[in-house]
Parts: sequence; structure tokens; C-alpha cells
Amino acid sequence: MFDTLPEQPADALLALIGLYRADPRPQKLDLGVGVYRDDSGVTPIMAAVKAAEKVLLETRTTKAYLGPEGDPVYTDLLKPIVFGKDPGGRVAGIQTPGGTGAVRLAADLVALARPDAKILYGAPTWPNHLQILNATRLKAVPHPYFDVKAQTVNVASLVAAIESASAGDVVLLHGCCHNPTGGELEPADWRTVLKALQETGVVPLIDFAYHGLGKGLEGDAYGVRLLTDNLDEVMVAYSCDKNFGLYRERVGALYVKARDEKAASVVMSNLAAFSRVSWSMPPDHGAAIVRTILEDPELTRIWREEIDRMGARVRGVRSALAAAGPGLKAHETQTGMFSTLALGPEQVLALRKDHAVYMAGSGRINVAGLHVRDIPAFVTALKAVGYPVD
Repeated sequence: MFDTLPEQPADALLALIGLYRADPRPQKLDLGVGVYRDDSGVTPIMAAVKAAEKVLLETRTTKAYLGPEGDPVYTDLLKPIVFGKDPGGRVAGIQTPGGTGAVRLAADLVALARPDAKILYGAPTWPNHLQILNATRLKAVPHPYFDVKAQTVNVASLVAAIESASAGDVVLLHGCCHNPTGGELEPADWRTVLKALQETGVVPLIDFAYHGLGKGLEGDAYGVRLLTDNLDEVMVAYSCDKNFGLYRERVGALYVKARDEKAASVVMSNLAAFSRVSWSMPPDHGAAIVRTILEDPELTRIWREEIDRMGARVRGVRSALAAAGPGLKAHETQTGMFSTLALGPEQVLALRKDHAVYMAGSGRINVAGLHVRDIPAFVTALKAVGYPVD
């Protein structure tokens, strides 16, 4: 049987991890893997998380299954964080293994409800988006979202793509901190997108994976809340992996706003069925940590302060990078952990071989992998491979 299987290409970022670890040079930079790092280069366990785990250790009495829907208290407690308020019975919420699980459930839902729907996505996007859409046999239709050379967002292209689509088609949007470019929709852009969605009946699927790491918890949620408040149908794939530092725990949620409470109940029944055949029951520990934090006002305060400091660190690195030369100025107005530099494969290879700078082959860098003190050496390396810094 298995002799018929095609060999799949190795994951480039995972291979990059191995190359970085094997490099003996002391001044090497890892800008590839997309995890938050603090000033010491470590992905820390947040203080609120450690405190919550201590509570769980002392108070939990069972490891029994949750059920396909996961922990409903967890998804309910997250709603005010995501939406700014409890959005009511029209929003169904289900626990998922990370934001990826949420995107997959949303794709499954669309494939069942509208198998002929087009899924509009801005290029470039997170590579796993396309792999998920392809796995669910949905028709993915690209439009140019970000000009890497000019470092600008093409809002007109996004709006034109929506206007050319039909009611019931879906547009995939990044809620904030665009991965892989950092190219952000500003409030006026979100309002323009909203108008196009209202006029066409295209349904937004918002991947909301880096909440709090851009403009803060309130600023980052502007687009999600604007669309959810003003449209009848919205899907939001949420991740707690980044803003709670729970990368290994894989915890997220999918929220679906339907036309009324009856429709939301039907949506929930389908989400539970998809969950059952995909992972049966979601892992609980990460969601239990988030629930414990959000149930406790003091732990919530500590968590909010921590995520504010994390976002401030990323913004500080961006500012320092932008100050290094006119060719890097755009990185100050971008948001979140990622930027994509206009580098060719040969330049990326030269950065790795000659300067011990590791990044994705696309030119995407993890800004959080930099410390301000690293920037002079990084900029020197960019200049050495011909990047127009000045």
C-alpha cells in the first residue's frame, strides 16, 4: 500500500532549526521560527501561567474527557477578550488545538455549507493556510495583499477581490500582526473592507493569532470587533499559543457568528461533529490555564501587564530596526512579530553561510528573535548581501 505514497517535501523551517543548532558560531541569529523571545533570547513561561499551573496542581481532581466542544467556560471567558463584550447567543464557540485547529474547523464548516465557495486570500499569507484549504478541497483564490519590495499593503486589491466575489464566498483576513509581512490594515482600511463585505455578502474568516503583540489587546482587536458588530456572519479563529505563551499546549478557539441563535446552535452541532472526527476531544491543560487566569482578577491583571510588555518589546525592536536606515523605515509602522524583507534565495543563503543569520527562504524574519543590541550586526549583514538599507 505505502509504496504508492509520494514523498512530501521537508518543512523548511524545521530544517532551519537543525542548521541553527549545529552552527558553532557564537554570534548567530535565529530569525526563522515564529515564537516570541524575550531580551535573553528565551521563550519564557509567563508568570500568570506559572501561577495558574500551581492552582491547577493543587485543585484539579480529574483528568476525565471534556467532550468534543472542549471547556465551554474557557470559550465564554475568552469572548470579552476577543470581542470586547459577550456577543450573545448568535456566536457559537468551540475549543480547538491552537489557532490551526480553529482554521481547519472553519474550513470544514465552509466545505460542508458551501462546497463551491471561493476562499479569497491575500498573498503572501501563512503557508499553512493554503495547505488547510487544499486539504478541505476548497478553491483558494489569491489577490496581491502586500508588496514586499515597496513594503506596502494593497488595500485596493483586497477590496477589489471582495467586490468581484459572490455572496457566500469567504475572504481570509489576518486580525492583526500579519504573518508573514507585518502589513497591517488601519482602522480606515477595516471600515472600507466592512463596506465591501456588507455590499457583497462575502463572509470573513479572521485568523486572530497574535492578539496583543501589535498595538495591544484593544488596538489589535479593532477589525475583529468592527466586523463582528456589523455583519450577520463572521468566523474568528483564535489562538492563545502566542499571547499566553502556550506554544506547546496548543490551545485556541473558533467563534462563528450566525444570523440568529437557532442558526448558531446548528453551527455548533456541526463544529462538535467535525471536532469529534478530527481529534475527538481537545487537549485540556492549556485551556485550563487560560480559564484559571481569566477567572482570577489578579492573574488577569498580571497576564495583561505581561502581554503589554511583550508587545512593547516587539515595538521597541521595530523602532530600532527602522532607525538603522531609510530602507528599513517601513518596519516601524508594521506590527507584530514578523516582517518580510525583499531578499532573494541567494541573499538568504549568503546571510546564513557568511553571517550566521538564519531566516525563512521567503525573507520572513521573526522580529522578536532580535535584540536591540543585535541590530547593528544584522544591518551590516544585510548591507553585505546587497539589501538597500541606506
